[in-house]
Amino acid sequence: MSMRVVMQREVRNILDKNLAAVCGLYCGACSWFISTNEDPERLERLAAQQNWSVEESKCYGCRSGKRLPYCAKCRMFACAAERGIDFCSECEEYPCDDLKQFQSAMPHRIELWVNLDRIKSVGYRQWLKEVRENYVCPRCGTINSTYDLKCHKCGREPSCNYVANHKHAIEQYLKNR
Repeated sequence: MSMRVVMQREVRNILDKNLAAVCGLYCGACSWFISTNEDPERLERLAAQQNWSVEESKCYGCRSGKRLPYCAKCRMFACAAERGIDFCSECEEYPCDDLKQFQSAMPHRIELWVNLDRIKSVGYRQWLKEVRENYVCPRCGTINSTYDLKCHKCGREPSCNYVANHKHAIEQYLKNR
């Protein structure tokens, strides 16, 4: 495969609206998404932890036709579709109690308000270009999830800026699970 084809695919992935969740999450930094696209063995481990099949565990992003079981039941996604909006920040009830509860429950959701404000300000395409950098390993360029304290490719610690900025909350969450 030529370098040009690889670069075109990378640009497409960066700007893919499927990776911009209605709630403001960046799906490209999700352990399930990363595993679906890069690491079948990790996907098998994640699936086993949830008692799901590997096929059930595959996810291609919030707006894709193939999402995780709990993403397929997402209240924010259903609400946005019902209201005809792309992102929760477009809603007159933003931020609603459901979104507030969702945001506060897990460390990968800490920056939802910042993300949604940025999407509203610059649009999802520009936001996708920017937010991706929060999850890129400075050493090898691999995208890591919030819960990858070390880069899953090269082992650098912390794996990315997001982890560096929220390491304490992530470690507390992982310790208490």
